[in-house]
Amino acid sequence: MLYLTNRFYLIWTLIILILIQSAIPAHALTIQEEEKLSVEFMELVRKEFEFIEDPVITGYVEKIGQKLLAEQPPPPFPYHFYVVKADVYNAFAGPAGHIFVNSGLIAAMESEEELAGILAHEIAHEISRHISEKIQRASKINLATLAGIAAGILLGASGAGAAANAVTIGSMAAGQSLSLAYSREDERQADGLALKYLFEAGYSAKGLLRMLKKIREKNWFGTDIIPAYLMTHPAAEERIAFLESWLEKNPDDPSTAQAETSADFAKAHARLVALYINPDIAENWFQSALEAPAAPSAYIDYGYGLLLARKGLRDDALHYLKKALEQRIFDPVILADLGRIYLLDGQYEDAEKALKGAVSIDPEYPIARFYLGRIQLEKKEYHQAAKTLDRLLETHPDYDPSIYYFLAEAYGRGDDPGKGHYYLGIYHYKKGDFKTAAFHLNRALKGGIIGDQKEEVKKTLQKIDREAAKAKREEEEKEPVRRPRWR
Repeated sequence: MLYLTNRFYLIWTLIILILIQSAIPAHALTIQEEEKLSVEFMELVRKEFEFIEDPVITGYVEKIGQKLLAEQPPPPFPYHFYVVKADVYNAFAGPAGHIFVNSGLIAAMESEEELAGILAHEIAHEISRHISEKIQRASKINLATLAGIAAGILLGASGAGAAANAVTIGSMAAGQSLSLAYSREDERQADGLALKYLFEAGYSAKGLLRMLKKIREKNWFGTDIIPAYLMTHPAAEERIAFLESWLEKNPDDPSTAQAETSADFAKAHARLVALYINPDIAENWFQSALEAPAAPSAYIDYGYGLLLARKGLRDDALHYLKKALEQRIFDPVILADLGRIYLLDGQYEDAEKALKGAVSIDPEYPIARFYLGRIQLEKKEYHQAAKTLDRLLETHPDYDPSIYYFLAEAYGRGDDPGKGHYYLGIYHYKKGDFKTAAFHLNRALKGGIIGDQKEEVKKTLQKIDREAAKAKREEEEKEPVRRPRWR
């Protein structure tokens, strides 16, 4: 792992505490134990962090991660790659092949080989079972220390930030919590394996070296806390020296100069900066890129157009997106965003033309199909909208919960109100509004839905009943015990 926030470090320690209290033996985890732990791990991480669910960005990061794994023996569990929405420089590996990179760290990158370097290091920690070994070391920590750290997390969750920090720092100072850190040997092994993975996938080690230097600089400037990286990753200078020495001895180290991979990085990077980084920081980044001596690439124009649209400047946004499209005329991503902004601006004919073009180039690109379905709804083409959105739901069921809302509108305004209630019920269930969900799902049953959807409705209603019973029990447990009035 290359850079941990203090918050994540505490979350990971809490998971270790849960694991120890569950009486899992004090040894390196088995594959089955690690997979079981990862379920609880992901629940905690999803509660603490916001994830970027953008197919252009996450799909690209996933592709690079899988490319690095492709040349290696099959791993014991499938690997998953995530992008966390946070401006902090951060990347970390969780149990059972879950690997995370912060948007802030990706924004600081300048090439695909830098991303590959980060991911290769994280993959190396996973394959070396360093996560499992951390559990073994954690079993030697005093449980009171771990309990104190856990208490700090819980206080933080309730809003008592200062108290949480005091408890956490006191607990860490009193105990051996730093034994959870990677050792120098862990880091050497991870860097050594990362070099192997990079070389075999056709990447240079220069990207990893550049990112280590960027992280080192970020550690010392612009922060008012000790970065968790310094606590968990020793010998940053030693690692930099090792990589520099290795590059000197290996002048034939490969390099990713392929045009397409560079284009993929430029597109994903520009989109991430434009849509998910602080707007003021993004504005400065794009202005610098546009004013650079070399002519800006299509994806600089594309990203700047997205940023302008984010700021509500749609006319200017359309201007830059058209400039980008002139250079990348068959790019479905640019076409889809052009259509999306036309739609937001009420220019439905131009929106439909652009979105149909994007779908014809890439029929499964979810953003294009999603907005094409919305255009068809605006034009009251309900049957066609339902067909478009149903196809999107088949290929990308987790793309956006609002798919269900728009499908409900397509069927409800069309000729199938039963399906309209079904999709509206599923939409409210996914949003956590169980009462409204139950109303519409019961209406769907009365409306005559059949087959798999009927069975799904019944199962969902059973889940809603269980959730309602659970919420009632929790509410009753919170109620204070009332004293008898005669006292």
